[in-house]
Amino acid sequence: MFEGFKQHRIETSGATINLRTGGSGPGLLLLHGYPQTHVMWHKIAPALAEHFTVVAADLRGYGDSSKPASDARHTPYSKRAMAQDMAEVMTALGIGQFAVAGHDRGARVSHRLAQDHRDRVTRLAVLDIAPTHEMYMTTDKDFATAYYHWFFLIQKHDLPERMIGADPAYYLDHKMGHWGKDSTAFPAFAYEEYLRCFSDPATIHATCEDYRAAAGIDLEIDEADMAQKLDCPVLALWGDKGFVGRKYDVLASWRKRAHTVEGGPIPSGHYLAEEAPQETFTALSRFFLS
Repeated sequence: MFEGFKQHRIETSGATINLRTGGSGPGLLLLHGYPQTHVMWHKIAPALAEHFTVVAADLRGYGDSSKPASDARHTPYSKRAMAQDMAEVMTALGIGQFAVAGHDRGARVSHRLAQDHRDRVTRLAVLDIAPTHEMYMTTDKDFATAYYHWFFLIQKHDLPERMIGADPAYYLDHKMGHWGKDSTAFPAFAYEEYLRCFSDPATIHATCEDYRAAAGIDLEIDEADMAQKLDCPVLALWGDKGFVGRKYDVLASWRKRAHTVEGGPIPSGHYLAEEAPQETFTALSRFFLS
């Protein structure tokens, strides 16, 4: 797994970030989703490293990154704070400008990173999401049913923490089985890594804080710069067997937030990089090398 990559732990102003680096060339930051870690990129990171200096990081609160104490507004788990970690990580690695690809929660952090650090992010790829603000503002029965966890995880501490913590393996199996369409996509070593990290009560709490921030302070921050479209090109990909592409006009939703948007469906469920690694690699490399 990640042959030829080096592991690092980098101190930022708000957290300690666990990551792997490999390859050479322009910088490319890869950010994972819930309830996973940077390991989700194991099928395509080595191929991307043939063209880029790849940085695959655990978001704060996830994997082996630190889990900072939170506050009443969940500010330490705002996408702004999580994006600031990544900007500082890239600075520490000596990478000034870089492209970024994010899946799920990592795509939401990537969006904020491109918004807050416009002079540094050259290209942005978002995998299987519509913008957070749009999804919350258009909530209906279909969305609430498919994305039930958005409304479960934001409940006050420590209701979801206790319920998930009673059987983390069951919850992880349900979550990944609910969203994934290919049960063979997650080899044992990857799944065991996800379970190892997600079995930590501190991770369960921190990831709930991530969602609580998304339903509060993140919406406020999004609304404050809603009219300030991204200048960097955006690639939006989604699984053709998943919910996002059925529910949303994904490209239209991103064109509200960026000047230049392209993309399309990938033959997979939610977990594009693991369910359809070749197609995902092809789409990302074509976009980032253009």
